[in-house]
Amino acid sequence: MTQNTDLPEHVAIIMDGNGRWAKKRMSNRVHGHEKGADTVRTVTRATRKLGIPYLTLYAFSTENWHRSKAEVSALMQLLKQFLKSEKQEMLDNNIKLISIGQTHRLPKYVRTELENTRKATSKNDGMILNLALSYGGRDDIVNAAKQCVKAVQSGEIHADDITEDLFHTYLSTNGIPDPDLLIRTSGEMRVSNFLLWQIAYSELYVTSTLWPDFTEDEYLTILNHYKDRERRFGRRS
Repeated sequence: MTQNTDLPEHVAIIMDGNGRWAKKRMSNRVHGHEKGADTVRTVTRATRKLGIPYLTLYAFSTENWHRSKAEVSALMQLLKQFLKSEKQEMLDNNIKLISIGQTHRLPKYVRTELENTRKATSKNDGMILNLALSYGGRDDIVNAAKQCVKAVQSGEIHADDITEDLFHTYLSTNGIPDPDLLIRTSGEMRVSNFLLWQIAYSELYVTSTLWPDFTEDEYLTILNHYKDRERRFGRRS
């Protein structure tokens, strides 16, 4: 993968505001999610065009299971349609699809489509699109801790061997650099249990724009803001 070094290597996005977008138009929430899927396509294309190697999208959280059965069912159907319809786009643009989260909780028809698209794009190396599906940051950390404990108990490692770098290898994002930039749409000032370990030093950008209204132009504006930031990682200039 080739990258413009002025740009982030990894962008992560909390896609928020589909429901409010629909409510403003006196439409149902499903319509908002449908428009949001169009924005996913726009942002993914822009990311690939810019040469940013990694894009992680918070598509469905562990907390989202608490929404109404009707909305969850509609979201799952949309996810299936997206995976199916975008497979050729990913192949044409050399995009590899991966996913993180409790994907075993997804309906079988979604898991089947997810696996089909992952396999079809597995050899692509132009960009990685990482979908966080049924994902929770705390759950990710707990699972990593459990794996560390098992490794110690089996004698594979010693407790004193556990460092931040080693712990990172047990997270679901192993092999992916931590996000340089985290974008949240809809103006909410929280990270909503997303990549809690991984965003320790990510640059944050919150926009009041609702996700379905998020455009390529605004994305480029945010990336230009990122270029002007000084990343010190706790150190002085």
